[in-house]
Amino acid sequence: MSEFTRRDDLPGEPTSPWLADTLESGEPSEREPDKRRGDDSRDAALLESDRPIDVAVVGAGVAGLSTAIELRERGQTVVVLERDRIATGVTGKSTAKLTSQHGLIYDHLRREFGRRQASQYARIQEAAIDTVEQRIDDLEIDCGFERHPAYLYSNEPDEMEREAEAARAAGLSATYVTSVPPFERAQAGVRFDDQAWFHPRKYLLAVADELEADDGAVVLEGTRVTDVTPGSPPSVRLEYESERERGSTRESESARSTRLSARRVVLATGFPILDRAGYFARMHPKRSYVLGLRLDGRPPEGMYYRAGENYRSVRMHRDDDGELLLVGGENHKTGQGGSTIERYRRLLRWARERFPVESVDYRWSTQDYESADRVPLVGRAAPATENVFVATGFRGWGMTNGVAAGRLLADLLTGDSPPERDLFDPLRFTPKASLGTTLTENADAASEFATDWLQTLLAPDRSVLESGEGTIVRRGGKPIACARDADGDLHTTSAVCTHMYCLLEWNDAECSWDCPCHGSRFNPDGEVLEGPATEDLPSRE
Repeated sequence: MSEFTRRDDLPGEPTSPWLADTLESGEPSEREPDKRRGDDSRDAALLESDRPIDVAVVGAGVAGLSTAIELRERGQTVVVLERDRIATGVTGKSTAKLTSQHGLIYDHLRREFGRRQASQYARIQEAAIDTVEQRIDDLEIDCGFERHPAYLYSNEPDEMEREAEAARAAGLSATYVTSVPPFERAQAGVRFDDQAWFHPRKYLLAVADELEADDGAVVLEGTRVTDVTPGSPPSVRLEYESERERGSTRESESARSTRLSARRVVLATGFPILDRAGYFARMHPKRSYVLGLRLDGRPPEGMYYRAGENYRSVRMHRDDDGELLLVGGENHKTGQGGSTIERYRRLLRWARERFPVESVDYRWSTQDYESADRVPLVGRAAPATENVFVATGFRGWGMTNGVAAGRLLADLLTGDSPPERDLFDPLRFTPKASLGTTLTENADAASEFATDWLQTLLAPDRSVLESGEGTIVRRGGKPIACARDADGDLHTTSAVCTHMYCLLEWNDAECSWDCPCHGSRFNPDGEVLEGPATEDLPSRE
């Protein structure tokens, strides 16, 4: 598709440093960059063959590849299916904190679930950090892993004291402090010792290489899963193209479709492709924004997270050009909250008020899902799908939760019964912790559905559409999504989300069509970017 830009471009490259230095300057491994694109004869033969596969993992982010390598270490044959490239989704757009500090979580877990469950959550997060460190040592991965303290802070001392006490009771090295952060006044905070950060894509590329080292697993990029059929065995329907076939049209006639069977299927995607347990009503999507900044001076050591509705996240990253400060925040429900360009601007203003900003090198956004009771959903996907498993609802803390999910799923799929299975069970019933949020979020989705349709039917059509802009117009009573690219060409598709028929909203910073109900996203040509939708938007004249 054509390039989309705006007349008032934001500063910085629209990508994360994790993607910039592994996609734009070559893959950091021995293999050919296009090896897993679906045009390798071995991979094509695998997709068309009846070779028995123990587990098919959908998604090659931190959760999917952690699951795959845990299964491989248990002697399972594994195929990983990735729509795009390894770790280019949520994993490649995170701030890559490996920490058990997940905002205001431990006091919540202790009150709503119990002390034992809070300790289980803390234990597996800490174990995830150790797992990553051990694997980095074993495989000799150069991915910038460093141990640092992580700080949670706010202007609510009582809240911080409760969180510190709950975290200590859960077994964490957590200390109540009053002297953080160095760049912003705050009344109190909690320090978590011996946390970490790393370069997630370099780490996962090395994990993928290790997976394929002895032909016990295969990772297929450029392979889009469009449907899952549960059963014994379950199967997935997928589409794949050779590298030379990709990019010519949205619906390439040369794309090949097949069905792959496995004894078990793991859906390690942002939102499960198979939804027979009402995940759309039990999770809500949120987007947040990150800036990569060069400072005139040294950035603060450690990791910082300001609690509250409009959070702030700060950490340092070392790259070939020196030290980079990563500042995140401005979260909101996907498809709601107005201009996304303004969110980048507000984040930059906040940073400039606190740091000597010299330049903006990177800017990017990411999306994650939050479960109604704030605990990830990891385990069997639905009551009648005993061979399909999910890992989702990481609430923005996917680095440790994804690694923990990998181990938990591998245990479940190989017959073990880990003690944490009930806490993370996707089929759990937690009305005390989740009922209020579930009712509020579903009422919000219903309101967006009704309000957006009414506004579209009553609003006058725009007669002028500038480059980089998008709007919805009516033709014959049908809403049409119109967007104009940098060359002035108009792109038109249906404006109705293919998931549950909500009207889409234009995302002016990312130049995408976003669903305000359940978080599906599409590019201006209608291709699915992420979310529960699996079908592209139909083209419109």
